[in-house]
Amino acid sequence: MKMYKTLWNVGFLVLGVCLIMGMSHNFKKNDGWIDLFNGKNLDGWIVKIAKHETGENYGETFRVRDGELQVSYENYTDFDFQYGHIFFEKPFNYYLIDIDYKFFGEQAPKGEGWAWRNSGVMLHGQSPLTMTKDQDFPISIEAQFLGGDGKNNRTTCNLCTPGTNVVMKDKLVTQHCINSTSKTYHGDQWVNAKFLVLGDSIIQHFANDEMVLSYQKPQFGGGTVNRHNPAEKRDGELIKGGYISLQSESHPIAFRKVRLYNLESYVANPKKLAKKLKELGVANR
Repeated sequence: MKMYKTLWNVGFLVLGVCLIMGMSHNFKKNDGWIDLFNGKNLDGWIVKIAKHETGENYGETFRVRDGELQVSYENYTDFDFQYGHIFFEKPFNYYLIDIDYKFFGEQAPKGEGWAWRNSGVMLHGQSPLTMTKDQDFPISIEAQFLGGDGKNNRTTCNLCTPGTNVVMKDKLVTQHCINSTSKTYHGDQWVNAKFLVLGDSIIQHFANDEMVLSYQKPQFGGGTVNRHNPAEKRDGELIKGGYISLQSESHPIAFRKVRLYNLESYVANPKKLAKKLKELGVANR
């Protein structure tokens, strides 16, 4: 009980700081797109790394270099299961998110084998203020990024489900990770990833403008999330929206573009929504 009281006290303090900071942020808009990452600093983002308090950017894991938001382990001697996420400060429900990413460098010391050239963006995630200090992943829908090894097939823009489930072809899917139909991207090359998120109805993944995965009805359930507050995981309840976060799973990764098109105002009018999605090049299928 003491731990949770401390957590909530820290949470409310961080929330107050974030709200004050958020009031001064003017995120750049281009033709309706909102640049979540401004290319200069981490304004508007909240760090949460396992084994550390919310807001502590341990080892400067998340940093900005050369106009890129980078996940770096230069200051680590042992990854030690310190999975991290950097959350945009506002939640969203209906949107298209557009990201350019590339893997680079060597994996952090003692990072797990499965985490080599492995990262992602978490969609419909819980607030970082509701995560416990030792929680590994936010309850969320993970759009997983994987890099190739130069020889074998390894798809990207896959689906993983920490504390969640989805529906595919009218069946509840409880398998933790589902591969997309994307190509394999080897080496340190930039890859474009887009994710169409329409509340609790449908989510679609695009790799270099090709739709590679589609599913419906994101909901709480399943496992693969540890040391969380059980009250945050209401199994069977559909997830209508939440926070977006970028992952730190032990392999360096860079993001040069993270932008979002808010579709909230189009949802009540299916014809307007369909027209806008066509304009954005991701017509809902």
